[in-house]
Formats: sequence, structure tokens, C-alpha cells
Amino acid sequence: MAQASTCEFILQPFVATNYKLALQPMKELKDLRIVFMGTPEFAVASLEALVNEGLNIVGVITAPDKPQGRGRQLAVSPVKEFAVAHGLHVLQPTNLKSDEFLKELESLKADLQIVVAFRMLPEAVWNMPPIGTFNLHASLLPQYRGAAPINWAIINGETETGVTTFFLQHEIDTGNILLQEKEPIHPNDNVGSLYERLMAKGAGLVVKTVKLIQSEKVVPQPQLQVENMKFAPKLYKETCEINWEWSAATVHNFVRGLSPYPAAWSVFGDNQFKVFETESEPDKKMKPGQLQSDNKTFIRIGCGNGAVLIKELQMQGKKRMKTEEFLKGNKLIN
Repeated sequence: MAQASTCEFILQPFVATNYKLALQPMKELKDLRIVFMGTPEFAVASLEALVNEGLNIVGVITAPDKPQGRGRQLAVSPVKEFAVAHGLHVLQPTNLKSDEFLKELESLKADLQIVVAFRMLPEAVWNMPPIGTFNLHASLLPQYRGAAPINWAIINGETETGVTTFFLQHEIDTGNILLQEKEPIHPNDNVGSLYERLMAKGAGLVVKTVKLIQSEKVVPQPQLQVENMKFAPKLYKETCEINWEWSAATVHNFVRGLSPYPAAWSVFGDNQFKVFETESEPDKKMKPGQLQSDNKTFIRIGCGNGAVLIKELQMQGKKRMKTEEFLKGNKLIN
């Protein structure tokens, strides 16, 4: 795993503080009763960091088990797998508004709830603990609110992103900010490499946030008003189709912003291909969508301005391959 940047800043105080924090006598750190909510691998790092700090995790909320694969066997979430292995109490509600779940959650008597990569919560859930509920988001809020902040930051060619912790409120990703840390986006980063760094950095920030809250030194700050707001909506298959009228740089950023998942794609002839790695060639003169290949070592596609070399791809129904390996068994130009 790549080492995370150490750049950090705590936002400056503002006049109004969180009323819950002001009214609650704070417990010792080890006595804080914490409920954690999350589902994917990204959330496991934060839960593990909390456990390693010896914090009192009284409950873990995660997605219900789901059937997967050809055998449709039930698969557990990465968060559940970690929680069970560490003897943590797990709840898997199908309905977050059900009386049964709300009563069980209330019985945990949490002082604080922490959310990392989980679904939207009703107010009855996020407003339940006396201290409140904070969320970890993989961007420098208010920029890139939404479901896919890591993807969209790379797609848009950003050179910097980060992680943010903030108290939940009604509007998604708009709550008062607690802490932020910056992380550079390197020219050759894709979602996979940046995800790993932000996952590690976010885990550290979650622990720092809990300690800051317990110290009673936290001063949440409203999110700034930004003129050039950029959002991170959920990605769908149609969102991921490459438009060869774009510039080579835009196509290259698009591909790495979707690699390895869900992956950019395009159609050539009768076949659909996913594209995982490209190299931008801005000085090449080609028509958009024009394909060049020696059928041995390279595949080049023309863009609206320049071209890209396809370095790694996957034909529908086949395995993912480097271009040279793919061309050993497949001819694109006769």
C-alpha cells in the first residue's frame, strides 16, 4: 500500500458550535459507546483502526448478506466479516426505519455513531446518539459530494483530493466539518491506487476525529459556499462509455477514473471492450474513433484532439489482458 501524505489541517473555529456537544458531559475515551456503520472494504480500515485503538465498539451496522455467484450462495460484507472475526455485535437491518431496528439500535445506548461507506440514514438513526453521528467522505468537502468522489476527482483531472469527517444532517454530504486531510492525485493514479491511500488516510482521520470530539476541542465548521461546485453522482454503465470526440487527455483521465471498477468501455466492430489503462498521445493526428494497430504490439484510438494508446483491455466474455497478450490471439485490423 502506498504511503499516505502527511498534509493535514484542522478548520478554523466559527461562532456557533454543535449544540449536542455543548450540552453533553464527555466520557473518557475508552468509555465512549460507539456504533459503527459501513459495508465495503473501504470501511473496514476505519473499523480496524478504531478496534486497534481499544475504543468501545458496542455495535456494527452493515448490509444484509446477499446471494452471489452462480451458486447464489449468501456472501457477507467485508465489514461483517471483520466484525464477526473480532467478536463485535453485528446488526443487518433491511429497513433502517423499522421499529424493531430502531429499538435494537437504541438499546445499544451509543454516545456516538460513525458512518463510513454506508447507505443514507433516516434522521431517527443519525440523530439518536447524544453526541451525534459523523461520516467519513473521500473528498475535500464541499467539493465532490455524492456516491463516487474518488472516481470523479480523477475523471475531472484533479491533482488533489482528500478525506473529510463531518456531522450528518438532513442534506446529504452537507453537514458541519470536523477534520480534513489533503492527498495528492498523481498523474498515473487510477481509482485503485488512490482508493488504497484514501482508505488508509481516512481510517487515521476517523480515529483523530473521535479523539478530538472526546477532548471537547472540536469546533465544527459549516461547509464553505463554492462557486465552481463539482459533484460525484453514482456511476452507471451508460456513464462509463468513452466518447472519442473528447481530447486524448480527457479520455485518459476518464479511463483511469474508472479503473479497475466499474471500467470505461467502448464498442469496436461487433465487440464491446472494457479499457483499463491508456497512454495519452496529444500530438497524434487521427480522426475520433479511428483505430490503428500492428496486430502485435499496439492499439491506438483517435480522439477529438490527439489519440490514446490502449495498454490494457478486456473483450466482453474474455479475461483482462495487456495489449500485447490480447493481440496474440485477436486481430483488430486485417
